[in-house]
Amino acid sequence: MLKMMNQFLPMEPAQVDAALRSFRLIADDATERQRQPTLFDDTGAAAPTTTLVDEIVVGERTYKRYVNEFWTARQRGGHSLHEISYRACFKAELPRFFLSLLHPPHEKPVMVYDPFMGRGTTLLEAALSGFRVAGNDANPLSEILLRPRLEAPSLDSIVERLEELRLDAPVAEPEIDLSMFYAPGTLRQIMNLRTWLNRRRDLGEEDAADRWIRMVATNRLSGHSSGFFSVYTLPPNQAVSAQRQREINARRQQTPPERDVKAIILKKTRSLLRKLTAQQARYLRNVAQSALLMCEDAGRTPMLADESVDMVITSPPFLNTVQYAQDNWLRCWFNGLDAESIARRITVTSSLQQWRAFIGGVMHELYRVVRPGGWVAFEVGEVRGGTLNLDEVVAPLGEAAGFRCIGIVINSQHFTKTANCWGVDNNAKGTNTNRIVLLWKVPA
Repeated sequence: MLKMMNQFLPMEPAQVDAALRSFRLIADDATERQRQPTLFDDTGAAAPTTTLVDEIVVGERTYKRYVNEFWTARQRGGHSLHEISYRACFKAELPRFFLSLLHPPHEKPVMVYDPFMGRGTTLLEAALSGFRVAGNDANPLSEILLRPRLEAPSLDSIVERLEELRLDAPVAEPEIDLSMFYAPGTLRQIMNLRTWLNRRRDLGEEDAADRWIRMVATNRLSGHSSGFFSVYTLPPNQAVSAQRQREINARRQQTPPERDVKAIILKKTRSLLRKLTAQQARYLRNVAQSALLMCEDAGRTPMLADESVDMVITSPPFLNTVQYAQDNWLRCWFNGLDAESIARRITVTSSLQQWRAFIGGVMHELYRVVRPGGWVAFEVGEVRGGTLNLDEVVAPLGEAAGFRCIGIVINSQHFTKTANCWGVDNNAKGTNTNRIVLLWKVPA
C-alpha cells in the first residue's frame, strides 16, 4: 500500500519536475483509485518512478515530456456538481491534479483563471477547495451553466421555487417547430418556464434559485433517457437539427412522450447536490461572491488586472473539432440567445495558421495577467487522426509570449466509456491523450 506523506506543495520548476517523475498509482481500497503528485511507501522511502520522461525537439528548442496515467479514467469519479453535459469538456481529475501539483506555497488566497471555461470544470473544482476564481468564455451559456453551481442554493429553496411555478397555463406556440422533440404538454411546460425565467432576468429579479432552475432545465432539454424533457435523441451535449430528429423518430418508430418538467428538474437537482458537504457549500458561496465570469475574446480581457492570476488551467477550442454554437442551438433558444451571433464570436477554424495566431494572442494576454512565479497548464490534444500534436504548436507560442516551458505532461489512458459506446477506439482515433503544456512566468 502506498500513501501520501505531508510534503511542501510544489511550485518551483525543480519541485514540479520531481513530483512528476515520482508519480505513481496508489489504491485506497478495492474499489477506489486515487492519484497524488508525490508518493512514499510505508517505510517513508520514495516510490519507484513510473513516469516515462523523454525529450522532443521543436524547431531549435528541446522540451521535456512526462508520460503517465496521471488521473483515473473512471466514469463519474468527480464531484456530483460536475455532472452537467457540455461538448468537449475535460474530466474534473485534470484540474484537480494540477491544482495539487502547482498550488503556490503561500497563505494569500490563490486566484485560478480559465480563459476558455466551457461548463466551468476548472473553476468549480478550484472553488470546491476554496480557491478564488475568474473565468472567461465567448459563449454566454458558460456562465449560465457555472454560476448557479458556485452559488449552490439549498435543495429546500429549489423545492419552494418549483412549487410556486405554474407551468400548465395556456401559452403561445414557440417561434420554431419543436414537435419532433417534445409532446404538446411537455412543450407547454417548457414554454411557461422559459417565459417566466426570461421575464425575471429581464426585470433584474432573477435570484440564485432562478439561476439554478435555468441551469438544470438547460441541461435537461434533450437527451437519451426519461431523465430529459425530450424524446430519445443524441446525448445532451449536442442537440441535433429538427430534420435529424425526425429521422431518428422514424427509424425508432417513436413519438415524444409527456414529461413532468418540475419532477425532472428536482430529480437532477438532488443528483447534483448529493455529494456537496457543508464545508464545500460554504467555500462555494464565499467564492461566488467575488467570482469574475466574463464573456470576452480570450485575447482581450481588460477586466483582469495585470499580474492578478496565480494559476491558469485551461483548454482552448481545437482545430475545427467541435461546433459549439451548432451543438447548443436548443440551449440558446431556451435562454433567449442568438446562436448564430455566438458562433461568429467563437474561434473554430481548420487553419493551423489561424489557430496559431489566435493562441499566440491569448498567450500574450495570459502573460500580462499571470503574476511572476505563476503557472499555466494549457491542455490540448491530438487532432487529424493523431497526425498533429497541438502541444508542439503551443509550447513555442508560450515561450514567444515570455513564459518558460517547463515541459509537456501527457496523460495516456485506455479509451473511455463515452468513446467506446459510439464505436471509437480512443487510443486509435480522435483525441486519445491529454497533452498539457506547462508554462512558468519567471520572476524578475
